[in-house]
Formats: sequence, structure tokens, C-alpha cells
Amino acid sequence: MAKQKKEEGFHSGAGLIRYFDAEEKSSLRIPPWLVVAMCVATMVIVVTAQVVIKL
Repeated sequence: MAKQKKEEGFHSGAGLIRYFDAEEKSSLRIPPWLVVAMCVATMVIVVTAQVVIKL
């Protein structure tokens, strides 16, 4: 049988490499609650626009 390396898996063989260690400390960090709030605000704007414009 061929020896299998436990360190390398299907992901590295397919070219799907993880870059979790390369996170920048100066990068833009958006809190999850802000993403949810922006989604809710977008939904409210779209629904309001549909009611006002009567699409």
C-alpha cells in the first residue's frame, strides 16, 4: 500500500489551500450583527419601495 501523509488531504491536492494564517490585523473587520442589520435594512427598503411604487 502507498503511504498516506496525514498532513495533506484532498483539499491541498485539489489546489484548495486554506489561508487562515494569512489574516491581516489591519484588514476591515465587520461584526456579524452589522451584517444582519444591513440585510434587514435592505429588506425593509425593498419592501417599502414595492409598496410605494406598486411594482
